[in-house]
Amino acid sequence: MLRGPVLIAFDGTPASRRALHDAAVVLAPRPAVVVVVWEAGRAFDLADIPSRALEPGLAPIDMRTAVELDQAMYRQARRLAKQGAALARKNGLDATGRVVADDRTVPDTLVEVASELDAQTLVLGAHGHGTLSELLLGSTSRAVLEKAPCPVMVVRDGDHRGRGGRG
Repeated sequence: MLRGPVLIAFDGTPASRRALHDAAVVLAPRPAVVVVVWEAGRAFDLADIPSRALEPGLAPIDMRTAVELDQAMYRQARRLAKQGAALARKNGLDATGRVVADDRTVPDTLVEVASELDAQTLVLGAHGHGTLSELLLGSTSRAVLEKAPCPVMVVRDGDHRGRGGRG
């Protein structure tokens, strides 16, 4: 039996806000961890781009700028985790925020955290990108469903009307 918290993936998008809200409606007052996956080192990818591959007029960033940008991205992830946890508490969950560095893929990171925490449920929002992708789950949702060690709650973005959705 899973005894850990509800794990809610949060990135600040309308889909993740909707997932957080719906999770609270269904699962409150359980303990929850709102997790933001921080793609550590992403700024260094920009520093590795050869200048000839950039748009005319753009210069590659230097390593010092990459470090500063990476730190700023981490601070933003921390703010987002705090914001998500506060929103979850407002909706009745006993929530904390957590930032996790992504050293592989976002789905693998979420599955790893769910395993570490012995999560009761893993909750994530599905971003609607059109009719076909609404029929077929997005890559993150599908990968999490295939690998998760616990039940998964996937919540569609509320903006699915007019793209083949019902309601």
